[in-house]
This record gives sequence, C-alpha cells and structure tokens, in this order.
Amino acid sequence: MKQVALSLLLAFSFTACSNPTATQQAQSAAAGIWSAEIQGGAGEASGFSFTTEFTLNANGSLVINYFQFLTTSTCFPVDGGQESGSLVLSSVNPSTGQVSGPFKYIVQASGNTLSLTGNVTGTEVDGQPPLSGGAITGNWSLKGSGICNDSNGTFTMTQSTSSTTTTSSGSSGS
Repeated sequence: MKQVALSLLLAFSFTACSNPTATQQAQSAAAGIWSAEIQGGAGEASGFSFTTEFTLNANGSLVINYFQFLTTSTCFPVDGGQESGSLVLSSVNPSTGQVSGPFKYIVQASGNTLSLTGNVTGTEVDGQPPLSGGAITGNWSLKGSGICNDSNGTFTMTQSTSSTTTTSSGSSGS
C-alpha cells in the first residue's frame, strides 16, 4: 500500500512539475496592467513610479504594450524610452494555484538605465489575467550620468484587477 501511494505521489509531482501547459497558463495570467511604486533615491533620481501593460512570450520575455511614468523627472521622458524585461513563473502549485518567479524590468533613455529586479507572487485562476493578489517586490538601481547615476531603492508592483486593456500612447519596448 505504501508503495502504491508513493508511486501515485511521485507520478502526480512529476506531472505537475513538468506540465508546460500549467506554466504557460500561469505566464498568461501574469500579463496585464501593473503599477509600480518606487521608494528610495534622492531628488531627480527618485520617484520613478509608473504604469505598464505587458504580455509574455513563451520564453518569459515581456512584450511591453504601454508604459508611462506617473511622475516627471529629468532622467527620463514621461513615456520612458525603451523598455524591456522578463518574468518567468517557475513555481506553480497546482493544488492552490500559487505561482512565483523572477522578474526583471529595464527602462533606458538619454543614456540612463533604470533596472528593477524582484520576485512575482500571486495565484492564477485558469491561466487568465489577472493573477489574484499579483504582486512584485524587489530592488531598483539607476545608472547614467550626472544626477541620474548611482541611485537605488526598493519597489512594489501590483497587478490591476481590471480586465480593461490600455491602448498604447506611450512607448513600447521589446
């Protein structure tokens, strides 16, 4: 009896961990509209809060459909510049729907680079956006010239629960 139970448990674990459909569904659920709240930095090299909308490629790279800073700065134009990033949901718990994984987002313009790295968490429901409780926390850094160099802090991003899609009036990255 113990051997049968162990065999079933191993089979279920292997299927859940190697199920590309479950990972693909979770990746899809992470897409959508996200708002970033940035803490830290000083003066012009701070306050880089923004809203973005993205979808994900199968390889985890972001397709950024919309980006806009919520604050003005001399380091970046309001529409950001060139955005790129990745998000790979590497942990999927099929019994609870909980997902997590690494996140990276980069904004580049005027010789300045804002880099955000963190971890996304949430619960996916049938692979459809948005994640329930979708959140990303991590650290950011700014490299560039003058007042836009060597600044850093922490950030929190939350996924919108709205199913409305934003039309692109800002910059789009690859």
